[in-house]
Amino acid sequence: MKFQKTLTSLALLSALPFARSAFAQSTPTATQQLQLSAFLSGTGTFTNLVGGKNLDITAGADITVLNFRLFRPAAEIRGSYPIDEGTISSQKNFLLGPKIEYPLGRVHPYANFFIGRGGIDYIRGGYIFGNVRYLSSNTLVLSRGVGFDYNLTHQLAVKIDFQYQHWDTPAVASGSISPKATTLGAVYVFDFNPHHRHSQ
Repeated sequence: MKFQKTLTSLALLSALPFARSAFAQSTPTATQQLQLSAFLSGTGTFTNLVGGKNLDITAGADITVLNFRLFRPAAEIRGSYPIDEGTISSQKNFLLGPKIEYPLGRVHPYANFFIGRGGIDYIRGGYIFGNVRYLSSNTLVLSRGVGFDYNLTHQLAVKIDFQYQHWDTPAVASGSISPKATTLGAVYVFDFNPHHRHSQ
């Protein structure tokens, strides 16, 4: 009887590490309620003005305050500035708005909507429409888009992003243009919780 009790005690003690491991695996990994990330990227823009194109530098930051099970709402701010203006017009903008992310492992697809200000410089002496030569114009910009971040680590990711925009301009008959911007860049996530494991 004493021998059986000893065997039972040894069996329970040997099973204890496996029980701890199973419990640890069933416990959700820690997530950050507050998350801040920044990105730097290159953007190709079809300006929608006489076939013009710009090559831009785009930089921005996202802040996530809440982290739900299926999605993450965030606020984003971004700006684009042309480094190659092409031959027709140079478009720069500063935008902000909401973003909804739906994490799927390492891939984080999202949709966003921005509002902000944009400026157009009509290069090579200006753009002539009718009897008027336009040198520059400023306007409200609306932009809606989709994209995804692919996590390389829990702090570094690759970003691919597409934006369909609306700009008002007096230099075209319709009074507005719809630039299309495609972005490829890198994301850095600031880690406010370095002693915990994070989900991808």
